[in-house]
Amino acid sequence: DVGEIYSRLLDHRPVIQGEIRYFIKEFEEKRGLRELRVLENLKNTIFETNEHVLPKCEQAMHGTLNETFKRLQAANKMIQRVQEREHEARKLHEDKLLAREEKRVGHWEAFMKEQQNKQAEVDQEHRKAMEHLKEQYSEMEKELAKYVSF
Repeated sequence: DVGEIYSRLLDHRPVIQGEIRYFIKEFEEKRGLRELRVLENLKNTIFETNEHVLPKCEQAMHGTLNETFKRLQAANKMIQRVQEREHEARKLHEDKLLAREEKRVGHWEAFMKEQQNKQAEVDQEHRKAMEHLKEQYSEMEKELAKYVSF
């Protein structure tokens, strides 16, 4: 008897356990429905993305990439043409420089030959003048020798 009175008055475990079970049950049901709704929304979003958004994005990407690729190819061709023109202009300029250099070397060689010829002429004239002066001085010495004997 006392045990039964004691358990009814002071032992609250069965009541608390019942309340705990009720709370857990309510919490799991409300939480489960909320999570179920969230999962359902996610599933719908993923399905819509896979079925509608992704193909549109792929089409837009392919179209844009193809157009970009064509533009890049056209730009590449234009750059190649510009490089070829630049190379031709550089080659022409180098050819002109080489021609001018060859012409300058030719002029220089002709100038040097002319200078050597002039030098040879001057040397010849100098030798002739020296010989003439030697003859003149030798004649003068002979004439002086005539006057020295007096």
